[in-house]
Amino acid sequence: MTEEKKTDFTQPEDLEQRENEAGSEETAAERTEAAEGNGLSSERCAELEKKLEEAENRYLRLQADFDNYRRRVKIDTEAAEKYRAQSLISDILPTLDNFERALSVEVEGEHAASLKQGMELVYRGLLDALKKEGLEPIEATGKPFDPNFHQAVMQVEDDAYESNTVVEEFQKGYLLKDRVIRYSMVKVNQ
Repeated sequence: MTEEKKTDFTQPEDLEQRENEAGSEETAAERTEAAEGNGLSSERCAELEKKLEEAENRYLRLQADFDNYRRRVKIDTEAAEKYRAQSLISDILPTLDNFERALSVEVEGEHAASLKQGMELVYRGLLDALKKEGLEPIEATGKPFDPNFHQAVMQVEDDAYESNTVVEEFQKGYLLKDRVIRYSMVKVNQ
């Protein structure tokens, strides 16, 4: 009869248990003793441990810097996407002002009235396109003065209005989403 050779297949749990029994982490003293056994002095070992600690700290700082960089790039990219139309809208605002001035003029005659009606259609179309991009006019007249939205260019004393109230709007202000792209130029009651 042939003798069967038995192979000891150790279960992973058994192997893990043996490693735990052998000792978990080495202490610094044990590493120093082992290093001295390998021909390293305790001073050299301490120096190498210090260099290792410095390298680990440098690595952690670099990792934190990189995480901060990624976060800043993400925020900048989101802001650039959100406000991508700001420069174009800022360039178009004077044209809106000119349309409003032209439309406020009273016209006489059938030909002039139809021309004004055509201008109104173009103005509304332009305004609707800008609203789709997030442009909103700032309400001013009759509202309390807010330096975050209004630029006071004049002050008056009028008993018909409360103190610190916008009496008249000289130039319309606009918001792009949540950012002021042009302040309302207003006259404020004292």
